Amino acid sequence: MIKFVISSNKHSTIMKKTLFVISILASILLFSSHDLRAGKPFEGVITYKISYPDSKFTESQLAMFPKIVTVMIKGTKAKTEYQTNMGSQTEISDYAEKTKIALINMMGQKFAIKQSGEEIEKENAKEPKATIELSGETKVISGYTCKKATVTQNDDGVKTSFDVFYSSELGSKLANFDNPVYKDIDGVLMEFSMKTPQISMKFTASSVEKKGIAAKEFEIPADYTLTTKEELRSKFGGGME
Repeated sequence: MIKFVISSNKHSTIMKKTLFVISILASILLFSSHDLRAGKPFEGVITYKISYPDSKFTESQLAMFPKIVTVMIKGTKAKTEYQTNMGSQTEISDYAEKTKIALINMMGQKFAIKQSGEEIEKENAKEPKATIELSGETKVISGYTCKKATVTQNDDGVKTSFDVFYSSELGSKLANFDNPVYKDIDGVLMEFSMKTPQISMKFTASSVEKKGIAAKEFEIPADYTLTTKEELRSKFGGGME
């Protein structure tokens, strides 16, 4: 999970909160690509709507947060994209190789950060453990019958629960390989909520479209500079986890 802290800016507080949201999105919206109904690899786009229930932020602050997330899927690769008023962030994942590439476009500057499977596992080991309680309840979301589960996270004795609806028709738990909270959910997340002391978010899949995706969508664009988290931390004069 990538987190940024940018200092020496009059909007730094709002920016930190916005980037905190972005870091969460990057870590939970990764998907598998096997459509069990057709018996063939799924190729297409899933679009999610994001809402912020019970938010403590002002309308102007919420306007900076992403409202839509799109996920392109082809073979074993997925590309997650979201926009804010401050810029965009894209994450390319390969669940077969268990690697990620973060593409960060912030204030006119473009950077790419690669993460190996070993680095992802090391980060996940630091996160609170989670348990999953399955339910017989189902819901149809964007044409898919989704199963319900409740995920409970224990963070130093403080328990937080999230209701999740997921589809095993679109993929297996490989879809969630890099997220310690959802890694044991056996399918693609289609509707789920998250709550933190800073913000509450709800994600709902609004459409699932089968379509061809060009292989170049999963490559690092030529105008992005390959860097590391340490170099980016130094450049922005803040911190990044």
